[in-house]
Amino acid sequence: MKKWVVLSGIVLVLGLFCYVQNNALVTTKLEIESSKIPEAFNGYRIVQLSDLHGKSFGSNQDRLIQRVKESKPDLIVFTGDLVDAKRYDPGPGLTLLKELSTLAPVYIISGNHEWWSGRWEELREEVGETGAVLLEDDAVTIKENGEEIGLLGVDDPAGGDVPAALQSVGKEKGFNILLSHRPELFSDYAASGMDLVLSGHAHGGQVRLPFIGGLVAPDQGMFPEYTEGLYKDGDTNMVVNRGLGNSIIPLRIFNRPEVVEITLLAK
Repeated sequence: MKKWVVLSGIVLVLGLFCYVQNNALVTTKLEIESSKIPEAFNGYRIVQLSDLHGKSFGSNQDRLIQRVKESKPDLIVFTGDLVDAKRYDPGPGLTLLKELSTLAPVYIISGNHEWWSGRWEELREEVGETGAVLLEDDAVTIKENGEEIGLLGVDDPAGGDVPAALQSVGKEKGFNILLSHRPELFSDYAASGMDLVLSGHAHGGQVRLPFIGGLVAPDQGMFPEYTEGLYKDGDTNMVVNRGLGNSIIPLRIFNRPEVVEITLLAK
């Protein structure tokens, strides 16, 4: 009887641990300082979400929406994989975009799962009805008190050519932010002269260990180089979001779903 009690306790603790690791949201706060950031954007706050893979965080995504609200964003971006190709259900992602659009302007790009789903044409139209703006090898100007920064978004390589898009998409003369799903292309982003790149795809390395970091990531393999947080190459900064949901590997360990809050600082 004692053995069964101990075993049941262990199972209960492990189950609770896995639930927390995969459902308890965490906010990571970062600051990006640059002399190219206009004074009007000093303190400007961007919330980045990524890799939902059709996951729900409460009814109508209320837990996730509340977490975003707490950051008081001026701008919200979603860097790909709103849906999961193998368990295709656009409902949670579309609900998220609708709710986010009531908080601040929302911009989104495609990830590989949008293309792999085989239903991207249909989903593209549904995304457009949520109030979010889809950037497909495209650029917009973000204005604040008469000053501007550039926001660019490129399609995932599953449906586009990132290096070609980086050459063709027009940048602003000042500070430029790029939304691109795949962090392993960091050298291409740096070569194109981007100031800040927001990416996802790596799922934080799925399992994170002290002193080692993430263990495995799509298109980077074992012990990937780019899994979470801030990376720098010359004048280019890249933020890799750990994402919110799971795909092929169903569990996160020491790698809770993440909301990234970025504050721009005029140097």
